[in-house]
Amino acid sequence: MRRALPLLAAALLTGCTLQPLYPGGSRSQVSQALRSISVAPIPGRAGYHVRGALVDRMGEPSGPVRYRLEVELDDRITGFGIRLDDAVTRERRTLRARYRLVEAQRGTVVLDATAGSDAGIDVVGSEYATVAAEQTALERLSIEVAEQIISRVALYASRTPAAR
Repeated sequence: MRRALPLLAAALLTGCTLQPLYPGGSRSQVSQALRSISVAPIPGRAGYHVRGALVDRMGEPSGPVRYRLEVELDDRITGFGIRLDDAVTRERRTLRARYRLVEAQRGTVVLDATAGSDAGIDVVGSEYATVAAEQTALERLSIEVAEQIISRVALYASRTPAAR
């Protein structure tokens, strides 16, 4: 019985249709498609961080630009965990992005989606420490949102022959 279980599991996995998203690494068709995307400027501090994370991961366009990625951000800090003296003891920083992948030649939107993440921040007695925690949370959230965007765009590129 113990020997049959691993064989059964192996037999079930052979029918699995999972495929790697980046077969061939940086020379894969999906990687090439990502390098044909120009990231439009994104206003604000959060925009600076998200755009930087996108460009770091996808790279600057090599060759002709086939797509333009437009991103709109909503960055909010909400206080909760109120004490009896009305002081906030905890904050939540939320970063949401609406992004569109636009064909550069025709201006047609081929992908319109959202991404987002949030982080909790402890409010401490030192205002400097709280501001530093808010900034660290923004940097971390920017990377998470950029990763979500890239994953969705890469999935689109892998499923759309015209994108490759």
